[in-house]
Amino acid sequence: MTLKAPFAKQNSTRVWQRMLSGRRLDLLDPSPLDIEIADIAHGLARVARWNGQTSGAHIFSVAQHTLLVEAVMVEQAPRIDAKVRLAALLHDAPEYVIGDMISPFKAVLGGDYKQVEKRLLAAIHIRFGLPPVLISEVERRIKDADRGAAYLEATQLAGFAQAEAKRLFGRDPGLPRAIQEDYLTPWTAAKAERRFLARFETLHM
Repeated sequence: MTLKAPFAKQNSTRVWQRMLSGRRLDLLDPSPLDIEIADIAHGLARVARWNGQTSGAHIFSVAQHTLLVEAVMVEQAPRIDAKVRLAALLHDAPEYVIGDMISPFKAVLGGDYKQVEKRLLAAIHIRFGLPPVLISEVERRIKDADRGAAYLEATQLAGFAQAEAKRLFGRDPGLPRAIQEDYLTPWTAAKAERRFLARFETLHM
């Protein structure tokens, strides 16, 4: 796959990021060997969803969002395989290095951004025993759960009216109230990191 400017690698350009683990991850040619779940959890717990435009004392982090997505998926399909649930938990994992860009801005950037994101996600999948590219049925399930989570976040945290959220994200996924109250109360970064890691350890068998 050839990347066009401005994403083409130049000899004088640093395209890697140093992680707290000591790993150096090349953003354009990521190696699964340079990916650590502790780095992912730490990063995602400190990346804000909705550009930080959410209510609450803390940001609503991508780490917390991914846990919500997995919870919605389980509500929709209680017997779904743990590997699929792990893929749901990791669906936004590239954002630990590239951040969470809102969908309208992704549309402006176009295909180059998506190429970088896909390469990172493929490397993450390989690192944790998932196929580099998921089959379409699994991708659809994750997308459905992601949209359900977005509906809940939009209406309960980001100030969207129900009608507008329904038009943009689809229907309310019907998550039980107790789970909503937990997952939609923004956590501290430390709590989000801890709970993400605990869920990963449960699903990564």
